[in-house]
Amino acid sequence: MFMLKFIVRNMFRHKLRSILTVVGVAVAVLAFGLLRTLVGLWYSGAEHASATRLVTRNAISLIFPLPVSYLDRIRGVPGVTQVSYGNWFGGIYIDEKHFFANYAVQPASYLDLYPEFRLSPKERSDFLMDRKGCIVGSKLAKTYGWKVGDIVTLKGTIYPGNWEMVVRGVYHGAEKTTEERILLFHWDYLNETLKKSVARRADQVGFYMVGVKKPELAPDVALTIDGIFKNSLAETLTETEKAFHMSFVSMTEAIMVAIQIVSYMVIAIIMVVAANTMAMTARERTGEYATLKTLGFKAGHLGVLIFGESVAISLFGGVLGAVGTFPAALWIETQLAQFFPYFSVSRETITLEVLAALLVGVISGIFPTWRGATIKVAEGLRRIG
Repeated sequence: MFMLKFIVRNMFRHKLRSILTVVGVAVAVLAFGLLRTLVGLWYSGAEHASATRLVTRNAISLIFPLPVSYLDRIRGVPGVTQVSYGNWFGGIYIDEKHFFANYAVQPASYLDLYPEFRLSPKERSDFLMDRKGCIVGSKLAKTYGWKVGDIVTLKGTIYPGNWEMVVRGVYHGAEKTTEERILLFHWDYLNETLKKSVARRADQVGFYMVGVKKPELAPDVALTIDGIFKNSLAETLTETEKAFHMSFVSMTEAIMVAIQIVSYMVIAIIMVVAANTMAMTARERTGEYATLKTLGFKAGHLGVLIFGESVAISLFGGVLGAVGTFPAALWIETQLAQFFPYFSVSRETITLEVLAALLVGVISGIFPTWRGATIKVAEGLRRIG
């Protein structure tokens, strides 16, 4: 208890220096936690993908279509419970700044495959019955103030023209991780318009969503589907929904690696700053340490004082940074909802923040502790300043 009181008193002997060090550690830990959360969110789509859903696309690239006539043959594969299809529409609302995911899908089967999209029975029925109807996620509706019955006009990029549709439902995610910034409309609406304007692009889909009975059947079902269309004019590549998402994530993996490196560099920088602070503190107190030795304090006692002060300052800053992560994440989730479906800080991230602060305290305290514990009495008493 005596040593603990001594450590606490020493922490705030030079108040400004200690406060600045604590704030520096807190900011570094906060930045570390937010960057790690950002990286985790980048992979969250793949992590929360269903194990019973497969994606079938053109083997060459996603930009090449598949015939809609593949539907019945895929549906007949053993182990398949449901098949839907759709196209990435890529329309923009008002201008390029107002971009969000929008798909033309076969509505009934698609909603069956995505039970996490929660609609009221009436909204579902109205959507299925209206060929020019659409449903939107709750966050998307909140962003633009849409409500049921509103007319939304998308400007086509892949499919030129102005596409009007009526909001027939606003869905909510079954979980916090469910994406709520998507617009879904009828594939038939797209296809019938293409038949009139660009007939050669009609009756083609960008992907098939395939539901399987059990996750362990997914590999065999995927091989069977691809085997059916092998050597055809449009060969297929079937993969799990997680693998499909990861193919997009891999395109930006270098950026994610860079962000992770930056998060570790932030900790390394504050570690150097904290080490310099502790070294300065130990140097200023050399005479005191020598005096304590003359009073009977052992090298171990001095080591505990110096090392304990370093760890205590870092942990104090680390706890402040970890606590501050939650309001910071809430602010990001509120202000940048357009880009992040949610911004939730995990327990693992908080644990890593505290461990990072502890690491800063341990490493920054090693040299000053060794220096103070091994100082000779005569040498220490000769030093001034």
